[in-house]
Amino acid sequence: MRVGVSNKNLDWHGVKVGDALPPMVIDLTATRIVAGAIATRDFMPVHHDRSYANSQGAPDIFMNILSDTGYASRFLTDWAGPGAMLKKLAIRLGIPAFPGQTLSYTGRVTATKETADSGIVELEFKVTSELGDHLSGTAVLDLPLTRSHA
Repeated sequence: MRVGVSNKNLDWHGVKVGDALPPMVIDLTATRIVAGAIATRDFMPVHHDRSYANSQGAPDIFMNILSDTGYASRFLTDWAGPGAMLKKLAIRLGIPAFPGQTLSYTGRVTATKETADSGIVELEFKVTSELGDHLSGTAVLDLPLTRSHA
């Protein structure tokens, strides 16, 4: 996992279209997958029972979409800081994520806009594993504007 995440808010005035977000890497374990399913109250057996997942054609248990949503949100807000408000998140699932894989998160800024009291940042991001594209998405973040720049 990425370490050293700042607890400071990102300065919207320094954000430019094309900026890359710092990558985030998550090593998936069966425990992480099961814990995510339990935490999101997703009791589908494919997320915690290997035999059942095998009977459904999967080689192992796999991560649920609510855990994916949580990790994607974390990736974005770790970059933007604690004052950021995630206004919109759209994700598209690709290949499943299984224990033993490493998920790599990358993203970039696609647009910026200033409003009366905040800075809007649009982003696109991607999550890959050894098997290929696990997830892709877009997001809109609302960053507080610092009054020293106004």
